[in-house]
Amino acid sequence: MRVKICGITNYDDAMFACEAGADALGFVFYEKSPRFIGFEETAKIIEKLPPFVQKVGLFVNQTADDIEHFSTLSKIDIAQIHFDVDEAFLKKIDFKTLPVIRAKEAEDIERFGGYRLVDAYCESYGGSGKRLNLEWFKNRDCSKIIIAGGLKPDNLVQLRGFNFWGVDVSSGVESRPGKKDYQKVKEFIKNAKSL
Repeated sequence: MRVKICGITNYDDAMFACEAGADALGFVFYEKSPRFIGFEETAKIIEKLPPFVQKVGLFVNQTADDIEHFSTLSKIDIAQIHFDVDEAFLKKIDFKTLPVIRAKEAEDIERFGGYRLVDAYCESYGGSGKRLNLEWFKNRDCSKIIIAGGLKPDNLVQLRGFNFWGVDVSSGVESRPGKKDYQKVKEFIKNAKSL
């Protein structure tokens, strides 16, 4: 199970997550989020991080050109497209992308065929702690799905048997919005890797 710790706002939290075994870190480029971080600040953090950890930037309501430009500027590896787009929009971006499905119902899960992140729908973007209905994933191929939404160290066991490619967490491992709780980060990664 691959683990992404999202909502990173500072070097110490980023480094702790890396050392605890995170496979990816998420940086939120959405100004209305309490976890917002700027592109240049992100680049400074990324320059100091170890190799072999994916750096992901979360974009909301940006043009394809802006996503490309700011992805390069911030030194991320993957642009997470956290708003409603189609395949044609993704093809315009000359950068590795990860589409996000903000699922309102079971059928939404299949909107993209390849690797995708599935989060619970809410009016705001990301880090709401809202849970997805796991019944929606029964009898589906989940091997290319990264699941997010309301995950915490103590409820990961509910994901056993679904064969998700990965998990994504933000508010579930925080002491407050934008600041990670190191004990929760450590427990979350350990529990996810044992699934």
